[in-house]
Amino acid sequence: MDSTATAKTEQMTDRDLSEEIKHVTKESHVRAENTELMLSFQKGKVSLPQYKLLLSSLFEIYQALEEEMDRNADHPSVAPIYFPAELARLESIKKDLEFFHGHDWREKIVVPAATKRYCHRLRQIGKDNPELLLAHACTRYLGDLSGGQVLGRIAQKSMGLKGSDGLSFFAFPGVSSPNLFKQLYRSRMNGVELSPTERRGVLEEAVRAFELNIQVFDGLQELLSVGQLGTGSAHSLDKHKAPLSMTDSSPFFRLIIGLSVALATVSVGIFIL
Repeated sequence: MDSTATAKTEQMTDRDLSEEIKHVTKESHVRAENTELMLSFQKGKVSLPQYKLLLSSLFEIYQALEEEMDRNADHPSVAPIYFPAELARLESIKKDLEFFHGHDWREKIVVPAATKRYCHRLRQIGKDNPELLLAHACTRYLGDLSGGQVLGRIAQKSMGLKGSDGLSFFAFPGVSSPNLFKQLYRSRMNGVELSPTERRGVLEEAVRAFELNIQVFDGLQELLSVGQLGTGSAHSLDKHKAPLSMTDSSPFFRLIIGLSVALATVSVGIFIL
C-alpha cells in the first residue's frame, strides 16, 4: 500500500464504511474503466473461448474467497455480511464450467499467475486478518449484484446462447430485489465494529483488491504478448494439464481481456453506494 492511499484512509473518519471504500478506491476505479481494453468489451464481442477463460479465473478467486468466508463465518467482522445462500458464486461457476467443458473441466482450466497471487492473498488474510475479508466480499458481491444482469445479457447475446445454461454466474435466485439487498448489505457492513487500525486496514485492503485485479488484467496482457511472440508461457500460467492452443493466443485473447476488465469494473468494487 503506497503512502498516498494510506493518507487517504487516515482522512476518512466521519463517513460510513461503504462511503469510505467508495472514496479510497475512486482512482483505481478510474484506472480500470479507462483502459482501452474496456472498449473491446463495449463492442459486445464475447466469444465462447473468452468466456471459458474468464470463468476459470473466477472459479479460482471465488473458491478462495468463499472457503475463507465459510471458515470465518463466526468472526465478528465477517458474520454480519455472510450471506452464502444469497450470494455464493462458486457452485454457479462450477455449473457453468461443467456445461462448457464437460465433467473433466478441472483438467482444462488455465489462469494467469496473477490469479494465483490474488487467491494467495485471500487465503493469507483469511488465516491472519479475517476482518480484511470484508473488503473483498463487499467489492465482489455488491458489484456482482449491480452488473450481473446486464453482463449476462451481453454474454448470452454474444455467444448465441438460447437459454440460461452456462450463465449461472450472473443469476442470484436467492435475491428477489438486488437494490434492496444491497441496501441491507451496506447497512450490515456499516454496522461492523472495527478499531481505528482495523478500519484503516479494511480501506487499504479495498484498494489492494482493485490492484490485484488490475494485475490479473496485466497477466492476461502478458499472455497475449507471449502468445504473439510464440515463446513459452509456463512462467505466466498455472496449468492444469491443458496448455493454451495457438487459437488461444489469437485475437480472442484481446477480447477476453476486455471482458475481464469490464466484469471487474462492475464486479470488483464499482458499485453504487
